[in-house]
Amino acid sequence: MTTLYIVINWLFLFGYWLLIAGVTLRVMMKRRAVPSAMAWLLVIYILPLVGIITYLLFGELNLGKRRAERSKALWPSTARWIEDFKEGCQNLFASASENSEVARSLFQLCEHRQGMGALKGNQMRLLTSADDAMRALIRDISLAKNNIEMVFYIWQPGGLVDQVAEALMAAPRRGVRCRLILDSAGSVDFFRSPSPAKLRAAGVNVVEALHVSILRVFLRRMDLRQHRKMILIDNYIAYTGSMNMVDPRFFKQNAGVGQWIDIVVRIEGPVATAMGIVFSCDWEIETGEHTLPPPPNFNVMSFKTASYHTIQVIASGPGFPEGVIHQALLTSIYAAREQLVITTPYLVPSDDLLHAICTAAQRSVEVHIIVPLHNNSMLVGWASRAFFAELLEAGVMIHQFEDGLLHTKSVLVDGQLSLVGTVNLDIRSLWLNFEITLVIDDDDFGNALSRVQEDYISRSRLIEARVWSKRPYWQRIIERLFYFFSPLL
Repeated sequence: MTTLYIVINWLFLFGYWLLIAGVTLRVMMKRRAVPSAMAWLLVIYILPLVGIITYLLFGELNLGKRRAERSKALWPSTARWIEDFKEGCQNLFASASENSEVARSLFQLCEHRQGMGALKGNQMRLLTSADDAMRALIRDISLAKNNIEMVFYIWQPGGLVDQVAEALMAAPRRGVRCRLILDSAGSVDFFRSPSPAKLRAAGVNVVEALHVSILRVFLRRMDLRQHRKMILIDNYIAYTGSMNMVDPRFFKQNAGVGQWIDIVVRIEGPVATAMGIVFSCDWEIETGEHTLPPPPNFNVMSFKTASYHTIQVIASGPGFPEGVIHQALLTSIYAAREQLVITTPYLVPSDDLLHAICTAAQRSVEVHIIVPLHNNSMLVGWASRAFFAELLEAGVMIHQFEDGLLHTKSVLVDGQLSLVGTVNLDIRSLWLNFEITLVIDDDDFGNALSRVQEDYISRSRLIEARVWSKRPYWQRIIERLFYFFSPLL
């Protein structure tokens, strides 16, 4: 009996260390940033069983077998569609000589990584009010003739959102095809409400993306999220930005952070087709249905108007070019010569981004970062503060927005190059989630975005480096604790 007990103990111990060694090897074989790998290894060694289970759940970018197969299968046909589009619509694409100096390298990068260059001939309208954005959307939905496609992280009924839903439910009666992709975790309240049944009964095809289920926790990564916010109407009108389908007057009013502040861009022009490709890929990954958008309708647009904008679409997520948004941000920051203004609700940058921002300030670029004073994520809020000291020491001006939760994601370089969309400056947005960003090379749009950012700064509190250096020691300990886990957030 004693011998059997000893053998069982040794087998258990051997299996335990074999499991530790196997997961360690798995962490080391994945190409990832050294701080991220070290953080995972330390968690695994300090809390072995918890660390191993956590790593298997969240440590690798696992889309799931079925979605991964669909993602791999869709690209050959998508690539052919892009080549046909480029060949048949050559006059829509901007040449390198048409880009400004500050934007040229970024547009070349995007074309090389994604296979499609920037599209010109687009009209844009920057909307800073949720009311204005949703009323414009309701009008466009009511006038739609062929198709309406939407994808959102959060859809929460209430306020003007209900009017959007009513307009959407009326569209199928006119013969308009309506498709809606909503993230399972972000829109959990929506899927628990009567809203999905009402929309489906009206003829709207509603898909719950990346379904969250305890039964699937080891089949794919559960915190992989569909974070895009995108609307396409008749292959000609498009919306994107930081705003979810929520009315800020009703959304999370008990969170103690005030109303969410967002921007939305409304676009008319051929860039809607490029965004349609992104939606079609998302739709096929979720449903297996293969659909690609028709080419732009030349009868409803003119491409010679001087005030029209050149736009590059950048999409990220499993199946899309890896790290392209991270590369785009680095390229933009290093291109800055005079001024760099960044707004983000969640500031947990990679080491490369942190270094690029600090380097910009140290080479006499005027750098402003605007973040919310009160954040809806305690973990990210504390982790963000861990970066403040290094940024302030480099000469970066950090503004804490006091008039609500600033949710806008934007970058403006030298008043000319703008990046707006859904990407936060954190590891999750840069490397994990499905995201979308628009790059606009235009000083008129840059001026409009600059006015919005200046308004944010006027409603913010500037952090003084001297005052920040005197913060309590217990705060520094908490900051460093969450900073240590920042590669995992």
